[in-house]
Amino acid sequence: MSFTAVDVIRAKRDGGRLSDEQIDWVVDAYTRGAVAEEQMAALAMAIYLRGMDNAEIARWTGAMIDSGTHLSPATSRPTVDKHSTGGVGDKITLPLAPLVAACGAAVPQLSGRGLGHTGGTLDKLESIPGWRAALSVDEIAAQLDSVGAVVCAATEGLAPADKKLYALRDVTGTVESIPLIASSIMSKKIAEGASGLVLDVKAGSGAFMKTVSDARQLARTLVDIGTAHGVATTALITDMEVPLGRAVGNAVEVAEAVEVLQGRGPADVVELTVALAREMLTLAGISTDPAAVLASGEAYETWARMITAQGGDPSAPLPRPTHVHVVRAPATGVLASLDAYAVGVAAWRLGAGRARKEDPVQSAAGVLCLAKPGDAVTEGDPLLELHTDTPDAVPAALSALEGGYAVTSETPEARRIVLDTIKPS
Repeated sequence: MSFTAVDVIRAKRDGGRLSDEQIDWVVDAYTRGAVAEEQMAALAMAIYLRGMDNAEIARWTGAMIDSGTHLSPATSRPTVDKHSTGGVGDKITLPLAPLVAACGAAVPQLSGRGLGHTGGTLDKLESIPGWRAALSVDEIAAQLDSVGAVVCAATEGLAPADKKLYALRDVTGTVESIPLIASSIMSKKIAEGASGLVLDVKAGSGAFMKTVSDARQLARTLVDIGTAHGVATTALITDMEVPLGRAVGNAVEVAEAVEVLQGRGPADVVELTVALAREMLTLAGISTDPAAVLASGEAYETWARMITAQGGDPSAPLPRPTHVHVVRAPATGVLASLDAYAVGVAAWRLGAGRARKEDPVQSAAGVLCLAKPGDAVTEGDPLLELHTDTPDAVPAALSALEGGYAVTSETPEARRIVLDTIKPS
């Protein structure tokens, strides 16, 4: 059966349901260049406005998976992966992957780079001297077999349709479409070949989904896609109103992750790491208690082997900033709020993030949250440390923080980290 791009666009524009054959054809034709960018832009907008049902989303995801290669590294361990929708201070992959590997699973974690106020796992790890993100399929397989965990860039040929469509959505105002978000995430994750997947869907000011209801809708869509493709999938909805942990940036987040692996670190980072590890191990059929393994130091040993296997030196000093600016408490009382988005934008402006994918990042840039909501503070106490190699960036970071924190006389309610769990229907 032959189709034209205009026919497919019109079908969705008018509120129709795309057939399996239409979806397969248009994704393949777009990947090959037979459907023009402006035509796919029109279709993406039609999908944004008209939506897709679950069967359409699952088929669209499958077509994007089939546009490239599948990564199915051979290992004797059960494979399980995790994906976060992104947040501020979200360094959870760093302690989580070696922890789950130390418990007996294999974790093929293909990660990305930061864009805007949300950080990227690869940017964080590249602050470690010698560490490299680009691995071949054979190197990934060997490291999974020997270490049990690998965190690296996606291999060439993995879901190329998504790579093209992701860039197009970014410049056509269609990023927020849940069908396109969900299929983008899941096409890459399913193509990795893991048998289980746990999703960390964040909700709050520092997250892509600002409300719990929107996060729940996205989580349900993601879980349904994974289930439709035979991947055991669970999602946790987690809080992102406040930065996760105390470190926001690149090297500072690596340092905080190492603290967690060594039995210390902020309570919220430890709590979420263990919660996600439990879900991953359940999907992998492993009954080991991750909290006990984390306390034993085994996860840190796995971390050191994982970093070394990718050329890094886990004992090397991390980059330090050339300039530190301290933000002090404006009054005596209790820190009532600390807005994740404001802190994320400040770290971005200090050099920890990028506005475009090709922009460089500063490994030493970021923000240290010396106080978190609920902490008592005295006027003049340090609240935040702004780290950068470009002092001229400090005024813009301070501007981003205006109104982003408040000191009052009342103690705020304690926040829960895990807000909900979404299981297969």
